[in-house]
Amino acid sequence: MKFELSAWRSGDSALPALLVLAVGLLVAFVPVVGQLARQVWNTDEQGHGPIIFGVVLWLAWRRRDSLAASAREAQPASWDGWLVLVAGLLIYLVGRLQNILMFQVFALIPLLSGGIAVTFGWKTARLLAFPIFFILFAVPLPGPVVDMLTQPLKQGVSWVAEHLLYSAGYPVARSGVILSVGPYQLLVADACAGLNSMFSLEALGLLYMNIVGHTSRWRNIALAILIIPVSFCSNIVRVMILVLVTYYFGDEAGQGFVHDFAGMVLFIVALTLMMLVDSVLDIVFGTRKKR
Repeated sequence: MKFELSAWRSGDSALPALLVLAVGLLVAFVPVVGQLARQVWNTDEQGHGPIIFGVVLWLAWRRRDSLAASAREAQPASWDGWLVLVAGLLIYLVGRLQNILMFQVFALIPLLSGGIAVTFGWKTARLLAFPIFFILFAVPLPGPVVDMLTQPLKQGVSWVAEHLLYSAGYPVARSGVILSVGPYQLLVADACAGLNSMFSLEALGLLYMNIVGHTSRWRNIALAILIIPVSFCSNIVRVMILVLVTYYFGDEAGQGFVHDFAGMVLFIVALTLMMLVDSVLDIVFGTRKKR
């Protein structure tokens, strides 16, 4: 499709308003991105941030034809759009003044929603509803909440992995989140089985749902809920792989390249399980023939 400036205009005011919005967001969020790169994205727990924003841009690009068509018929929102925009600005200012990175990143959601609404209308904003919502998975999680929820998750993953491996005949024992196998000990870290890992897998599941494009609301709700146990099971598989690699090849192998590769295995297992669950839901909801 050939894009022209007129495709994105409603009268003479939409394009200048869009440029003002784009420049304002760049000025506001370039420092935030720099702070994220220095403090958050270089960690194992929340290094998925750049991928999330890349996916957001890709999702928006997939809707480019619909967005261009909607922009030609733009009906800018009135007070409700400005209300969302101002709310986003206030959240950003609080986060900036108090140096709360979570607020600064989260503010991008209402700022984009309100900005697009007052420029092109809610119809255009709704076309970008899922890409904008997906930014939520790039918001840095508050430390106290992460610590509170991560520990029981790691305990559960460690407990299940221990019992499965012990049932298979391996000399495995557990103390808290430390697994002992033969002469080796492995600490189940936050990045392996914690809240951030499950958060990333939930993002993968919702992205899968959006790409597949099922129209049944209850089917989508069921799949979204089942993503949580799928994520839990995927983390168990990852921990078991690391334990087995350590047992057969030593601690150095378990903490080296294989440790990083196990992260890829985590997402492959999660995606495979999601597809299996999706097939089961096809049968339960009778949607197989409707594809």
